Amino acid sequence: MTFGFMTVSAQDNVTRPTKYDGCNTLTIFDSTTVYMEESGLSRVDYHIRKAMLTYKGCIDNSVYKMDYDPLSAYVEIRQVLVHRYYANRTDTIVAQGRGTVYDYVAPARLIYWGASQKMVEIGHLDPRDEIEIWGFRKGFTYALLSRDERTENFDAAASSPLPDDDSRYIPPMRGHFYDIVPFWSNEPITDKVYSVNVLKSKKLRFSFYNDLSGVTMDSTDKGDRIVYTFRRHDIMPLKHEPSALADNDMQCKLLLSTAPNWESKSMWFYGVNEDYGSFRSTPEVTAKVRELLVGAKSELDSISILTHWVADNIRYCGISMGEGEGYTLHNAQMNFTDRCGVCKDKAGMLVAMLRAAGFKSYAAMTMAHERIDRIPADQFNHSVCVVQRRNGQYQLLDPTWVPNVRELWSSAEQQQGYLMGLPQGADLMETPVSPAENHYVRISANTKIKKNGTLTGTITITAEGQSDAAVRSVFSARQSEWQRNLELELLRIAPNAQIKKITHTDPDRYLEQPVCISYTFSIPDYAIVDGDNIVFIPLSARNFYSRAMGHLRFDTTLAVRTQPFADRCSRLVEINETVSLPFACSKMDYNAAIDGVVSPAVNYGCGFSLDGKTLTFGESAMFNKRIYDAADWIPFRQAVIGQNTVAVTPVVLHK
Repeated sequence: MTFGFMTVSAQDNVTRPTKYDGCNTLTIFDSTTVYMEESGLSRVDYHIRKAMLTYKGCIDNSVYKMDYDPLSAYVEIRQVLVHRYYANRTDTIVAQGRGTVYDYVAPARLIYWGASQKMVEIGHLDPRDEIEIWGFRKGFTYALLSRDERTENFDAAASSPLPDDDSRYIPPMRGHFYDIVPFWSNEPITDKVYSVNVLKSKKLRFSFYNDLSGVTMDSTDKGDRIVYTFRRHDIMPLKHEPSALADNDMQCKLLLSTAPNWESKSMWFYGVNEDYGSFRSTPEVTAKVRELLVGAKSELDSISILTHWVADNIRYCGISMGEGEGYTLHNAQMNFTDRCGVCKDKAGMLVAMLRAAGFKSYAAMTMAHERIDRIPADQFNHSVCVVQRRNGQYQLLDPTWVPNVRELWSSAEQQQGYLMGLPQGADLMETPVSPAENHYVRISANTKIKKNGTLTGTITITAEGQSDAAVRSVFSARQSEWQRNLELELLRIAPNAQIKKITHTDPDRYLEQPVCISYTFSIPDYAIVDGDNIVFIPLSARNFYSRAMGHLRFDTTLAVRTQPFADRCSRLVEINETVSLPFACSKMDYNAAIDGVVSPAVNYGCGFSLDGKTLTFGESAMFNKRIYDAADWIPFRQAVIGQNTVAVTPVVLHK
């Protein structure tokens, strides 16, 4: 007997191993049919059949749950069947039919836009049972929301009648259609089909990206319409390597859009916000801008003051406010009064304040931590701001990602696509790599080893850019906890340290200078000292303030990578220490073999210099990207192993 996903012997009822071992469910087929109307409204029918392979799969599918937004989408579950199999019995089918559909407000955190969940209780399932679902959807999901909410899963709804007025379901860019279809899954799929029926006059553009194995496409002429059908067989889950890129950047996906190009999307985005009045200032906003810019010393100083005021004073929290969601940014009066919002509200507030100050400024869209490809579909989850400088150049600003960060545009967003909303239109662009030296971590130490093995001295850390933000996060707790948090950074690597004094720059005046924290300390029994030998690890080498060195958290047990990977930011680490010794030494032993690394992506080196009663240690690591190719893993890994090895390997000195 064959149940679509596994073979069972009729004689011994033993399940034979298959390629699906280790998987919890198998989607036997996943069919989506889309009909696009002239207005851009799309009507979508879904049909999915899924088999349970394990008890975990049964538990995970005992409730069928879908997310949707009632403001922009109508959805319904039309039928749910459970095909149940018993020992020595076959083809027993239990019909779920149009059972009770529960409609609840979806769980939310920070963004409360009225999203809902529809749920059907399927009930107890056993391995080899199958569920089959038919559903319908029309409308769209707002831009700037979670990718999962508008791609892989279809939405479902109760059996309430269709509204008479469909205008609310027409997408914001009226007359156009887009979709992003993942032809990948975290569980295997035997057959996935996506079919779209569009008017020929709409000139649908589409393209597959990444892994194209098993993909087919055909089209059927339907008079003034054309039906495109895309199919992929035998989809298997990808085994992710640590810190890999987003699935949509590595696995097969289909992009479709009737928009002619990115320039048309740019002009449309500009127009809808100008028409809505998103950036129109008010007397209160203008007065605040004048107050803030008193004493501003330059064009860049003014831009910085306004960007950081919005970053620090508009709390990140979104609530549903009706018109003005999605692509349309809430107006300045609302944002300034409420002092809260999501990324688009922060961006809109900054645009309005910059315009009130006399700058030319516009909203822009981007996709945080995922690639934007050339088909002009809605590949955005984040809104930012651009300002045109006096020299005509555009400068990106992100008030959402720079609270307590010295940058105006977070370099955690480097190598990232973005689209400016300009009156003349703009093409898709990508943020450049931020030089590693813009995000330095510098650790310097002057220490002394006494004859009894006590280490005394000072150690200082300074940082800039994203590294500054990482070091400065030690002050993110209540002020009463600052001292404890600061002490823990040293005690983590030297638990018996006696901290004499800690000095640091003012955390609240972060724009004035990079962070600098200095410790004066005494550490008993730090070194082993006998009559002729000294054994110790330089304190500065022991990954002090590792919170600012994200590369150290990478798992280096993986010798070779096949997938690209990402760090938070490019980074430069420079470490220097001068150690005064209790007696002159003439010989040094060091058991670790630390190889230098020289490559376009990563550079690393370290070394010791012995001169009588003074030992000098130096180490440098430069990571030149945020997104790395798989081939970059070898030098990246070598540098991380080198720094971690130095952190645990003693140096042995002899008279």
